[in-house]
Amino acid sequence: MPLTPEQQAEIDRQRAETQPTRRAVAPGLEEILYQAIPVLDHGFVRVIDYMGDDAAVVQAARVSYGKGTKKVNEDRGLIHYLMRHRHTTPFEMCEIKYHVKLPIFVARQWIRHRTANVNEYSARYSILDNEFYVPAPENLAVQSSTNRQGRGDMLAPNEAARVLYLLKRDAETAYRGYVEMLNEDDAGKPIDPKRTGLARELARMNLSLNFYTQWYWKTDLHNLLNFLSLRADAHAQYEIRVYAEAMIATLEKWVPITAEAFRQHRLGGAHLSASALAVVTKLLAGEKVTQESSGLSKREWTELMELLGKDS
Repeated sequence: MPLTPEQQAEIDRQRAETQPTRRAVAPGLEEILYQAIPVLDHGFVRVIDYMGDDAAVVQAARVSYGKGTKKVNEDRGLIHYLMRHRHTTPFEMCEIKYHVKLPIFVARQWIRHRTANVNEYSARYSILDNEFYVPAPENLAVQSSTNRQGRGDMLAPNEAARVLYLLKRDAETAYRGYVEMLNEDDAGKPIDPKRTGLARELARMNLSLNFYTQWYWKTDLHNLLNFLSLRADAHAQYEIRVYAEAMIATLEKWVPITAEAFRQHRLGGAHLSASALAVVTKLLAGEKVTQESSGLSKREWTELMELLGKDS
């Protein structure tokens, strides 16, 4: 259950309020503003606030006044041009703020993107909930033999069952120890009046990386697209990729033309090195090219052949 009844009540209250504005609004995003999009078993993504829309990108590129000076198809063409040629500054004119609930190990991957403003739930101040991520059996796999950061084939059912047992057992044990060291309930009162509890900032170190944390994450559209291009990629770790996919759904409601251009030129496109481009040029000319004659490493060659849909 990603949301408690109290959290859902707060979201309902926020969505019941409306404010008049002269700012540009994105009708599609207004429909889901504050709503939680479930991710994994206890996580979610929700949009808290945003600034700008597709028109703001166009306006920044043209340094013009207001809307309506060009036709929609011309705006679409301009946004596609900006995306295709990586003219990024106009996309920096739009911003968005998310509230994300995610496992700690996913957060530690996510924070590597250092181009956002982040405020995380503090376990020095508050007590973490007893919520931890347990993968679905189909997402348990062996270590890849070709990629040190990736997964290979699925675990056998009996091995997957053992892994799930260990994950649940260890997390439950860790949380019991956490509560025992804290020696306080949700109201901050001692559970055992005869004992002194450990400081929250120390007790938290007992918890494992699959426990959930939360943060507010604010970034501009340009850096959001950079994040999504890496984390929504098929090679990204599953647990962060599903968050990126949920955020793409919000992107499509916020800036639909930009989202269309992003899918076309970045998410569904490819970047070739000079050596790889030379190989493609020779292949188009009907020349025979091998990995040995290409100047590419075995890994580069394999990746290029996969990209072109050819056997390596």
